[in-house]
Amino acid sequence: MPVDHARLVFDRPDDVAHAARLLADGRPVAHGFANIYALTARGDGVGRLNDLKGRPHDQTGSLTAPAGRVLDAFDLAALPRDVPAGLVADVVDAFCALGPFGFRGLAAAHVPPGLTAQDVGTTTTQVIVPGDACPSQAFLRAAADAVPGGLLAVSSANRSRHVTGGADAPAHWRADALRAELADAGELVLLEHADEAAARARFPRHATVSTTVLGLHRAERAHGRVHLVLERHGSLAAADVARVLATLGLRLTIGPRAAVRLRPRTYANRRDALPVVR
Repeated sequence: MPVDHARLVFDRPDDVAHAARLLADGRPVAHGFANIYALTARGDGVGRLNDLKGRPHDQTGSLTAPAGRVLDAFDLAALPRDVPAGLVADVVDAFCALGPFGFRGLAAAHVPPGLTAQDVGTTTTQVIVPGDACPSQAFLRAAADAVPGGLLAVSSANRSRHVTGGADAPAHWRADALRAELADAGELVLLEHADEAAARARFPRHATVSTTVLGLHRAERAHGRVHLVLERHGSLAAADVARVLATLGLRLTIGPRAAVRLRPRTYANRRDALPVVR
């Protein structure tokens, strides 16, 4: 089969390195992110990501990081007494091993205001990761190494609901549809999965939506057990989150914003079927 050099794909190391260089130069990159696509930019480029998506320019952004660097964004010295740093590391490792996931924690001092939010008087930041098994890990490592300070801003790859007018704008899980939606956004840098169906099959327990997010910055105690709070009910089902936490001696509380699970994007003419999520 002939090689399509018009596409940048994870299977070619030169393509990954090229995309990382473009990101370091200030270009947002749309790329495979576990079983969906994401938009990643330099940490100081969250405003540019917002503009590309059609969000308010100053909307708070999220961080992403390669494996092993997730905890760098958090102030581990200021964790709740019931959630020590070692336990947080175990929680992060467990979910990263399983697949794409998100964590909110107390922000480290070096995280800039555009990537932080206030929660009951505390400054937090949100880190969204694609999971240890995702091919995007090589790209994220190269990008983080090329950017001063190593911070990377991330968002789901889609037009904002502020543009579409819908109640929600689900993440894309097909590169061709994403390219068409962002065709007017200038020259789009798109780093694709060579085989999208195979990419989704790596994460059979995850739906094709933005990640589930777990709060690490506050804990609740009930019936003698420490509960962490589910802040967004996304790709990984709450029941699966609860099972993982139970192996670490923790329990799960569903936060008010996580009461309804996100719904995947659907396409009128799907080339391949969505994975079965059990």
